Amino acid sequence: MTSSQAAPAAVKILIAGGFGVGKTTLVGAVSEVAPLRTEEFLTKASIGVDDLAGVGHKDTTTVALDFGRITVSPELVVYLFGTPGQERFWFMWNDLVNGALGGVVIADTRRLETSFASIDFFESRDIPFVVAINCFHGHNTRTADEVRAALDLDPHVPLLVGDVRDRPFGRDVLLALVEHLMSLPVAAG
Repeated sequence: MTSSQAAPAAVKILIAGGFGVGKTTLVGAVSEVAPLRTEEFLTKASIGVDDLAGVGHKDTTTVALDFGRITVSPELVVYLFGTPGQERFWFMWNDLVNGALGGVVIADTRRLETSFASIDFFESRDIPFVVAINCFHGHNTRTADEVRAALDLDPHVPLLVGDVRDRPFGRDVLLALVEHLMSLPVAAG
């Protein structure tokens, strides 16, 4: 890079959701670089502390963050930060959200209640977000309208249904967030 070239603008997006909903998977599916992951094996310390119901045979968890990158153009780079989903790590979300332009809440229809904290987090900070319903192995027990009602989402919050392992779905989720951000009125100031 020469001194006449400007560094690309950076956009930060937070990927949030409950334990085991697919945050690490989404970051890995769309990142152009090998994502930074802080996965560790679950231990006996999780027993009675973390809600492992409905997560199948999951044996690892994110203990800090996931990080990925997407170069949109020479002028724009998107940085993805995946939050840890276990309640005991939620204190980290306050640091991770600094400078975030928007967020993605990943939800699992088998455990919608794990999405409430993420939605409350973004709503309480006036950070625009979209909701991505992750259909593990095509498993989806509710329609999009049923999920929207169950989560009590505002009508303007985009909601997408798909499999976060699929890169095209991940791309569509991020594009929906960008379109949502562009549709919002610009604050005066």
